[in-house]
Amino acid sequence: MSTDYASLTGDYTFDVAHSTVGFIARHAMVTKVRGGFNEFEGEIHVDGANPEKSSAEATVKVASVDTRNEQRNGHLLSGDFFEQDKFPEMTFKSTGVTVKGEDNFVLHGDLTVKDVTKPIEFDVEFLGTTVDPYGNSRVGFEAKTTVSRKDFGMTWNAALETGGVLVSDKIQLELEISAIKKS
Repeated sequence: MSTDYASLTGDYTFDVAHSTVGFIARHAMVTKVRGGFNEFEGEIHVDGANPEKSSAEATVKVASVDTRNEQRNGHLLSGDFFEQDKFPEMTFKSTGVTVKGEDNFVLHGDLTVKDVTKPIEFDVEFLGTTVDPYGNSRVGFEAKTTVSRKDFGMTWNAALETGGVLVSDKIQLELEISAIKKS
């Protein structure tokens, strides 16, 4: 797809009703468990003439974690993982953008989980732009990365009788973002 990025220049707000912030963890070394967060907000600044000057930031409410299992959700909110009572939000703030191809970018930034901030990189694909039936200019992005939960102080685990551990250290983060241009 050939995109006129200059026409996209502006500030956008996440449309949370049409976006997802998800994660994938290995469970018991044999399967993947998917989850996500239902409450989040974010903004994107697109600099179409100089994509490297674009930026993004987001805040996620930890208490909104949803793995479709109340017991697992409760465990994730406990001191073994997110410590939601002490650290109710996770944040991301970009520090730069690298153009990888026509519609592919690397979004560099700082992810803060609990009281730990680490640099991470998202592989981002620009999915397109449209004007919705309500006259809103929209952009869409997919972003993926893998992080170590131990890097963010989440070290709880249980050894398996057959070897290995119950929860993987590596966690995949997957974002599907629809954002609306501010007027």
